[in-house]
Amino acid sequence: MIPLRAVRRLLFSSPALSSSSTTKLNLIPLARFSATQPHPDDHSIAEESPDFDSRELSLPYSPSPSPAPERTPTWNEAYRAKADQVLYGRPNPTTAAVKQKEVEKEEDNERATILARALLEAALAPPDDVEDEDLIVKEEDQRSLSVGIIGAPNAGKSSLTNFMVGAKVAAVSRKTNTTTHEVLGVITKANTQICLFDTPGLMIGHHGYPYKTDVKVRVESAWSSIELYDLLIVIFDVNRHLTMPDTRVTKLISRLGAQAQVKQKRILCMNKVDLVEDKKDLLKVAKEFEDLPGYERYFMISGLNGSGVKDLVQYLMDQAVKRPWDEDPIVMSEEMMKNISLEVVREKMLNHIHQEIPYVIDHCLMDWKELRDGSLRVEQHFITPKERQRQILIGKNGSKIGRIGIEANEELRSIFKREVHLILRVKVAKKKGG
Repeated sequence: MIPLRAVRRLLFSSPALSSSSTTKLNLIPLARFSATQPHPDDHSIAEESPDFDSRELSLPYSPSPSPAPERTPTWNEAYRAKADQVLYGRPNPTTAAVKQKEVEKEEDNERATILARALLEAALAPPDDVEDEDLIVKEEDQRSLSVGIIGAPNAGKSSLTNFMVGAKVAAVSRKTNTTTHEVLGVITKANTQICLFDTPGLMIGHHGYPYKTDVKVRVESAWSSIELYDLLIVIFDVNRHLTMPDTRVTKLISRLGAQAQVKQKRILCMNKVDLVEDKKDLLKVAKEFEDLPGYERYFMISGLNGSGVKDLVQYLMDQAVKRPWDEDPIVMSEEMMKNISLEVVREKMLNHIHQEIPYVIDHCLMDWKELRDGSLRVEQHFITPKERQRQILIGKNGSKIGRIGIEANEELRSIFKREVHLILRVKVAKKKGG
């Protein structure tokens, strides 16, 4: 193998190459890059070699070729659709489009029909901006009827009253003698107004006459007001009468229907028919009281779920007489609102306080004020005979009276459709002479 140094000497000593300096300079890089390592004695070559510059090796810029234009199919879409239908069973788009247009046309026709019907109904209906004068029934056209609801305790009088009125006007509880005073509920339809008076539960002794001190004498007022109503509803629990008959209830029904009344109509309502499993038993009860001349008609109803109540209300409407109304049909009177607030609070109290305590507590309305923002401030007091009963009503850390107030406040807001600030206080009655 020939040494690299000998090759270099041979190149530089050649007369053909040495005659041209250009050739010599062009061969230096060849010797420079041909050697793996520069010779230590070759100082002239090392000094003449330039620094590396990447610009000398840069490639000329050539723009990237533009993408080829997308080729569009040259076939006929109709033939392609026909081929897809034959090969793959696809529906003909032309036929599908026709069907779609037909469906859309039918839908448009149906919408047009509905719109035309709605416009016709709107044209026939009275306008929304009718003045109040057109809605007021003239006094000479008004009809009214006062109806008293009488029955034994827990017969369902308050539930029936609330259902017919469509709102809470009387307290409802499983405890007897929930209603302590007469409660008014009003039904107004067209030119007819029905005033319903829910009375405390009546009871008579085994001798067939009312107790002289029946539940603190407050029931005596109910007995004395029987003759004041245009129509009297005598109601009783038919399910209890079938399962656990009470002779006192039977005597009460018989006494009120013993003789026909000239100035007053009376009807007998068998309540809580939804609890009777065998409906044939209702006919037996009707047979039991059918000979009483004092009752114009018999109704089988359920004051809880409303079964048969519609027929009862229609009957009452038909019995109304031509007479001016007693109550405003649009605005609830303040007196009625006060009574409703007392009834709601009393109902919640009966749900949380048991035994004899609710019946010895005096419950009264102390303050009623309508505030500037439209809300109501209602203050009611419970007065207990003894401190022990006060503590029971208040509960531990005020838990009982607090729960009563929260539940009653929520229901009053729902009834009055406004904010209610309910304040409940519990006091001990002052001793006489104290």
